[in-house]
Formats: sequence, C-alpha cells, structure tokens
Amino acid sequence: MSHTVKIDDVVKRYGDFVAVDHISCDIQQGEFFTLLGPSGCGKTTLLRMIAGFNSIEEGRILFDDKVINNIEAHKRDIGMVFQNYAIFPHMTVFDNVAYGLKARKVKKEEITPRVMEALKLVQIENLKDRKPSELSGGQQQRVALARAIVIRPSVLLMDEPLSNLDAKLRVQMRTIIRKLQKDLNITTIYVTHDQEEALAISDRIAILNKGKVMQIDSPEMIYKKPQNLFVAGFIGTSNFMDGKIVKMDDDMTAHIQLDAGMEFKMKLKKKAEGPIKMSVRPEQFIINDSSVYGLKGEISLYTFLGDFVNYEVKLPNGQIVEANEYTKDIDFVRKPGQKVSLTFDTEKISIFNASGTEVLS
Repeated sequence: MSHTVKIDDVVKRYGDFVAVDHISCDIQQGEFFTLLGPSGCGKTTLLRMIAGFNSIEEGRILFDDKVINNIEAHKRDIGMVFQNYAIFPHMTVFDNVAYGLKARKVKKEEITPRVMEALKLVQIENLKDRKPSELSGGQQQRVALARAIVIRPSVLLMDEPLSNLDAKLRVQMRTIIRKLQKDLNITTIYVTHDQEEALAISDRIAILNKGKVMQIDSPEMIYKKPQNLFVAGFIGTSNFMDGKIVKMDDDMTAHIQLDAGMEFKMKLKKKAEGPIKMSVRPEQFIINDSSVYGLKGEISLYTFLGDFVNYEVKLPNGQIVEANEYTKDIDFVRKPGQKVSLTFDTEKISIFNASGTEVLS
C-alpha cells in the first residue's frame, strides 16, 4: 500500500546557506509528483531529506500520519533510483535486483518469482544472466528501476534517472516509467531539471527556485497559468513585454499600454496600476497581415519545424519576439522582411506586477 507524503515547513541549511527554505506540500497516495527547477534550487536536497540521507533542521516529513524525521533511511520503506544507476558491476542483473530482497531477509523461495516479475515489468527478463558491463545505458536504467520496485516500496524516489541517456531513449524510458508507476500505483517523487520530461510524466509539479516553492500545480496549469514570472520563463518559451496600466474600470477591466506600441483591454483579478509585465507564449500570438490591428512587426527569421513554423518578429522598439504558426493552418511560409501584425487572446496571456512576483490576470 502506497503512502501519502506530507512535507511540512521543512528547512535544510549548510552553514549560512539555506538549501531548502520552509517548503510545504502534500503528495497524494499513488501520485506522480515531480520536483522541477534549475541546478541548485534544492530539489535533490529535498528528495534526500525524504529518503533519509539528509537531516532535517526544521519542519516535519510524514508518511501517512507518521513522522519519519528520525527514522533511518533503510527503515523508511522507500525505493530509490539514482542518476548514476548505482548497480553492482560484479553481479548479474538477477543478483542486482535480488539484492534488496536478500537484505530484507525475504524467503528464498519467494526471491526468484519476485525478481522475474520485476524484470518482466521493465521488459529485460531475457537479460537476467548478464553483467552490467554487457548492458546499454537504457538497460542499466531498467535494472535500477527493477531493483527499486522489487521490494514493493510504499514510496518510490527518483533522482534525475534519465539524464545520462540520449534524447530518444529518454522519451522511451519516461513512457515506461509513467506506465509502470500507474500500473503499480506507487506514490512517486521524481526530480528533474528537464521541463518537457516533467510535463510529460507528472500528475503535479512543484517548481522550485532558490530553495522555495514557486508553484505547485498540474502540468497544464503550470504551462497555461504560471503564478509568477519565474515559472512563466522556466517552463517552455515565453515572450516578456513591458507595459503599464493606464486606467482601471470598476469591473476590473484594465486598459493596458505596451511599450512596443499596442493598447488593449482585459479583465484582471484585482485592481492594479502602473508598470506591468506581460507573458505571451509563441503559439498564443496570432500572425496577421500588417494592416490588421495589433503589434506591428517585421519577420526577421523563420525556422521550419515540420508541424509548425517558428518566426522571430522584430517590433518597432527593437524587441524580438517569437511566434508560431502551425502548418496545418497555413498554405505558405512567411519570409524575412515581411510586415506583420501580432494579436492574441487576452484570456490566454498572463499579466504580472512589475517585479514579476504576482500574477494579476
């Protein structure tokens, strides 16, 4: 039976440096929960606190209703998959996977069927007699995964498990991990710095920066409704534009003037005034002929990417923005030098305060 995991106001310090700064979140039973952020943001430190490899200076971590702060790592009922696989080079695949069961003193007659079941789940049962040196990187990663799940842990922890694989193999392995996690219904906490990977496999994502949580939400909401400028910039591609609110109506409709020369109205969730920052994803721009109302610009570069064309558009104030057009919707590719006008649906873009710390839309 998988556990729920509660992280309650936890802190980790290294001298004067605060690596994990009062982080709190609740992870549901059977959930695939990802810790995502740039290098040094605290995600691996937090994972190691959950695993029992790092001490906890303040706060609590609970599995269901049980505080585990002072429980030794090997008694926490977790499976762990590391970035470097950490499989034993002198042992066969079978013996590597069986190791955890033997350490837990599982009966001999149970070991073989459980190991073979785990190897079958990760589709390498035919490699049971090979040594790690005879395996590819993807096969070694499957051994590490089988070794983690064979002990039937209540919580599965994964620390950048795909970072050493090539791009195609990463996509294959993340699909295997996602399916396996759902089939086994194991509460899984996954660390990565790869935004696409996090969006593809997670039920929910916690975005971390400088030891703090920036946003916890579903992949869709993280992408479509970022809560601050950091999240908007870290996930996917965003165009950031400066502007100001010149007037606010009683119904929360803001009259916004962009520095690049466009004025528009949109509803905000609270009253605001003065400078703002706007975030628009490339696919949220609508490219029109130059005669249409909107942001005036000129195509400076295009990149044909099969299902869509990515354009760089130079605006009158010198700013370059990216805009995408999908090939199923167009009959031609726009060329450099062509004058265009960019518009957008105000329901889909994001407006932030001047510091970028709060979303206003």
